[in-house]
Formats: sequence, structure tokens, C-alpha cells
Amino acid sequence: MKIVIDSKIPFINGIFEPFADVVYKDGAKISCNDLQDTDALVIRTRTVCNAKLLKGSSLKLIASTTIGFDHIDTDFCRSNNIAWTNAAGCNSLAVAEYVLTALLHILHERNMNPVKTTIGIIGVGNVGKEVENICRILGMNVLLCDAPRKINEKNTSFIDIDEIVENSDIVTLHVPLNQIGEYKTYHLFDKTMFEKMKAKILINTSRGEVIETDALKTAIVNKKIDFAVIDVWENEPKIDRNLLSLADIATPHIAGYSLEGKATGTAMAIRAVSKFFNFGLDNLQIGNLPEVEQKITVDGTGKSIENVLQDVVKSAYNILFDSNMLKQNADNFETLRSNYNLRREFASCKVLAKNVSIEQKKILNLLNFNLIN
Repeated sequence: MKIVIDSKIPFINGIFEPFADVVYKDGAKISCNDLQDTDALVIRTRTVCNAKLLKGSSLKLIASTTIGFDHIDTDFCRSNNIAWTNAAGCNSLAVAEYVLTALLHILHERNMNPVKTTIGIIGVGNVGKEVENICRILGMNVLLCDAPRKINEKNTSFIDIDEIVENSDIVTLHVPLNQIGEYKTYHLFDKTMFEKMKAKILINTSRGEVIETDALKTAIVNKKIDFAVIDVWENEPKIDRNLLSLADIATPHIAGYSLEGKATGTAMAIRAVSKFFNFGLDNLQIGNLPEVEQKITVDGTGKSIENVLQDVVKSAYNILFDSNMLKQNADNFETLRSNYNLRREFASCKVLAKNVSIEQKKILNLLNFNLIN
């Protein structure tokens, strides 16, 4: 049998060679000709699996290493007996830690007290739940919106999106991209939605198409939004230069790009292929991740917990570095993303916390930092 794999997927080289002929190719350049005699395709979001790519192929399975699956035409797959899988939740903690990093920067820059700040989370799936947990650890007032869960679970803790945008100081988006249907999210945030917003701060790490680019630019220019964190963009990798210049933090779709998240996504795809073709790798884990000695020292003398967290988190991940890299190299969006130096999640960071309170240590522990003496 034959398997085609996106060459940018880490930790996968050599795994399937005992079972199949394996071809590694740039995900954006995989063509229908590559799939004529192929049984399985292992991809990221850069391979758009639509009728143009899949028609006439011999594919039996598509396995994506990503949370989202809007790059897969599931209706075409269903009607052509092509199974597909995604890696739901694989990098949800990485995205949440990215959001935390952005939030701490915003709270610091705006001198905002998290206890007096309301954040609206739109989309409370794997990622949204992790973001909710982090925000509650910070003591923020959290509002939740998830239309499908509200209806399916009859969950009264979820409120409507209009209530979110009218009552939040910060809004963060964690919805899938649905082009049509009852739960359509394509251009969910358009001119009408921005006109309703009380929130001045917007974070988007879901999908670029969830926001109408021109409407967001207008909202920023008109001061309806005065701080925007944008990790995902319409028309990637050909992103809107004007929006790039207007965004306060702008990154090349890397919110979920932690080493641990990538390893988990790859392992989930490998296990899916194994289970489908009976390779015996159904319990495979990616082991022996590169050791990173990331030791952080923080002195909490006279500092609030927000300032302690700002010091620790900025040392663990400097989000402004990634933002500056994109702003200075807009033409290299895809290169910056594909060659991203995968960051480690907070649990890999050893923190020597001096002169901090028991309560501050507790919060650092809750955020998965590894405290040492």
C-alpha cells in the first residue's frame, strides 16, 4: 500500500515505512496525481481536501494532525467512501497558554485588574474549556457562549452571543469554521456584530474566516476595537497587510504550535491510520521529546500576582517576538509558520520563585508551572 504524508509533520518519519510505501511532500503541493494509487493521506490544514484534489483517487482514509477539519470536504468524503479523522483537542492547552500570554500583556498594558474584568468566550469546546479554566484561575468574570452545546445539553450557563459582546471587556473566539447551516460561523463577526460590541479587545485564534476582515479593520479605525490579537487570517498565507499593521499582536497561525501539541496531533493521526489498516500501532505515543532546560527565576518582592505571572509567562513565551517577526516579514507568513521554532508548554518550565506568597505559588502551580526550590 501507499501513504502520502505532509513533509512538515514532525515525529512521523519512519513510522509507516515497515507497512507501506511512503511519500513525503509539501502539504500545499500535494496534487490529485499524487493520490491516484494512494491508500492513506496524512495532512495538516495546508492540504485542502476538496473534490478537485480527491476526485478519482484511490484514497481510503484522510488523517489530519489538526484540531480543525474545515480543510476537508466531509460531504465529498462521505459520498465517495473516504474515511477521515482529525486530532480534536491535541493542542488545546497550547492555544490556551497563547491566549493567557496575550491576556497578561493586555492586562499589564491597560492596567486592568483581572478580578474586575469580564471576558466572553465564544466556543467552549476543547480549547474554550482550557481558556475558561485559565481565566477563572486569574479571577476574571467569565461569560460563556456555545450555541450547539446550549441546545444539545440544555445548558443554561451558556448565554447568547449578543449578551457576550454587549457585556464583556474582552472577547476571545474559539469556534470551528462552519460555512453554512444553523451554527454558521463564517463571518460571524461582521459589521453588525462589531456595532453591538461593548468589548474593546478582541482575540481570534480559531479561524480567520470567522471575522470579516474589512469589518474588523473598520472597527479598529473607528475605535470600536482598540486592541486586537490576531493569529488566524482570511486567505492565509496571503494575509491582509492593512489588518496586519492595525493588529496589536499578529502571529502566523501558531497559537497551537507547542512541541507537546504537535507530538499529540501526530500520534493521534498515526493511531487513526494504524487502527484503520490494522498496523498494530493503536497505542503509539511520541516519546523522547527534546529536553529543554528552561529555568525561570522570578522575584515577587512588592509585586502583585499579575506582575509575577507577567514576568514568568513572558520568560516562558515572548508573544511579542512572534508578532514582530510577522510584522517585519509579512511576505514570509508561510515560511514563519512552517519553520516555527516549536515552543514548550508551561509544564516543561522550571520556576524558581523567590519572595512570593503561598497564594501566588498556588496560581503558578494551577497554570502548570513546575516550581523548584
